[in-house]
Amino acid sequence: MGMSLDERVRSTVAALLHATGESQTDLAAVLGVSQAQVSRRQSGTAVWSLADCDAVAAHYGIDVLELLAGPTRATESLPEERRRVPGRHAHTARAAAVQDGEAR
Repeated sequence: MGMSLDERVRSTVAALLHATGESQTDLAAVLGVSQAQVSRRQSGTAVWSLADCDAVAAHYGIDVLELLAGPTRATESLPEERRRVPGRHAHTARAAAVQDGEAR
């Protein structure tokens, strides 16, 4: 309850990255920003804008209200095909290098 909306969005983005096996670099490419900018938003030195939140939610196939509701709600709402499959970790490093190929 004591979590600010900004903190909630940061923890939700972290949970979604973990649940999908994506990196900050993957998310940055989708948002059209640098990995450093995603890192600054995740560390709290910059904020996630509402436009960012819309883009992040669309990328993960969830409603923006589910993103704002927090990590539990957001990850429960994640479509099955967006979830990381155990043992797919080796693929994610390669996907970041491939960037667009089959990564999406």
